Amino acid sequence: GEIEQDGNAASGQESGVKEIVAGGLFAGMFSFLINGLRVAADGASYWFKSGNAIFQLPMGFSLALLGAGYLVGIVGGMAILMGIAMTWGILVPVLTSNAPMPADAEMAAYAMKIWKEQVRFIGAGTIGIAAIWTLISLAKPMWEGMRLSFEVIKNPSLAKNTHRAERDLSPKAMIALSLLMVVILIATFFSFVQAAPISQGLAWGLVLTATVLAVIIGFLVAAACGYMAGLIGSSSSPISGIGIVSVLLISLTFLVIGDSTGLLQNEAGTQFLTALTIFTASAVLAVATISNDNLQDLKTGYLVHATPALQQVALIIGCIVGAAVISPVLELLFQAYGFTGAMPREGMDAAQALSAPQATLMTTIAKGIFAHNLQWNFILIGVAIGVAVIIIDAVLKKATAGRMALPALAIGMGIYLPPSVNMPLIVGTILSWWIHRHMKKTRGAAGVAQAERRGTLFAAGLIVGESLVGVAMAMIIVASVTSGHSDAPLALPLENWETTAQFLGLAGFIIGLITFARRVIRK
Repeated sequence: GEIEQDGNAASGQESGVKEIVAGGLFAGMFSFLINGLRVAADGASYWFKSGNAIFQLPMGFSLALLGAGYLVGIVGGMAILMGIAMTWGILVPVLTSNAPMPADAEMAAYAMKIWKEQVRFIGAGTIGIAAIWTLISLAKPMWEGMRLSFEVIKNPSLAKNTHRAERDLSPKAMIALSLLMVVILIATFFSFVQAAPISQGLAWGLVLTATVLAVIIGFLVAAACGYMAGLIGSSSSPISGIGIVSVLLISLTFLVIGDSTGLLQNEAGTQFLTALTIFTASAVLAVATISNDNLQDLKTGYLVHATPALQQVALIIGCIVGAAVISPVLELLFQAYGFTGAMPREGMDAAQALSAPQATLMTTIAKGIFAHNLQWNFILIGVAIGVAVIIIDAVLKKATAGRMALPALAIGMGIYLPPSVNMPLIVGTILSWWIHRHMKKTRGAAGVAQAERRGTLFAAGLIVGESLVGVAMAMIIVASVTSGHSDAPLALPLENWETTAQFLGLAGFIIGLITFARRVIRK
């Protein structure tokens, strides 16, 4: 009996590896066709007009996003779809109808310009109010966690009497680590500020202000994001919204300093404060993302009765290693592809640039605040939409005992993120819903559990495969550019290929969808 169980466990482990490898290979090859050989497109859209109003039916072909959507779930997917429908079925058509397209403009480019310059601020407002509501709703558990921590600090014997599976690092160690982090933050901000042509007193004032903002906002953000990640999962954590709220708070604080010291009287000073705002917000977002990851790991440890203190040591090591690895990888991607609005070299293909939509929005908000021309009217419309959705969500949850929901954050993402990013996510959520329903009908609870495991592993493989090919292609592109050659060294010289590339991209995505479904539901 024991031998049979061990054999089953080994085969189950083997099948798990097979799912990840299969997903990785499939997504990797498809990504290579798109980003390497450039024979397939990564998205396609159908544009049409009714009067002066411009509409779009969008689609994206990323298998990594299909896998991410599978992990998000149907509730989030339908909310994102509602945001897309609101954007491209109401908001953009109304705005383009009120401001007709110039005679020499191209329909798709004009509609995207309206979306980028106006509608995305509506999404930002919705995301921001959703994040604030999340922080408010988590105030009680945050306070409870803080209370327990302070009790242990006052009475260390409480920690000694706890069971192994409930033992954390000692309060003294946590305080020492926190103080070390503050010192590192001060040194980091000083290295950023010292090059600016400002007085030493003002420089230290900005450093201390940035540090205080990062520590206070970071503390609240870590509590909120960590709680959400542990309770529901990191995909449900309001990172984008918290980033937007952080940038608003940091920008307004630096605006007061800039106005009182005359820093904002010239373009160089305004650019410096904008950069410092984004740099400070990046520290807050690092806290948010790491708290997401670490709390999900600690939750997993709780479920298997691990010792939190030992996990925390491993997580600290992971943070240090991650900090050492992520920066050079980002630099590599920047040199290979560039970011939208920030290209490292002239003549690069803007279509291949990494969009970084949240970073773009945060930069736009900071610039708007310092220039006193932020489009508050669109942000406030988004806030109003967010408040209405939060109320509807509360009513839905109460009426259906939690079975139905309408997350405001997901609707804001549907409005704010590019539709080519959102659509494969939505398809992934629908695929997940259909597979679970099919397995429940045909094979019961055991079938659902099997589908959950296979689907999660295959989805993870899709995400990893596309990501690894992206990094590998970045290395090849950087090597090509630095040796004086093209920034698309593997692209095939195909002419008049755009429509064919879109059909090939769609065909590859459909094949990926069918392959995903068949691997998960097979007996």
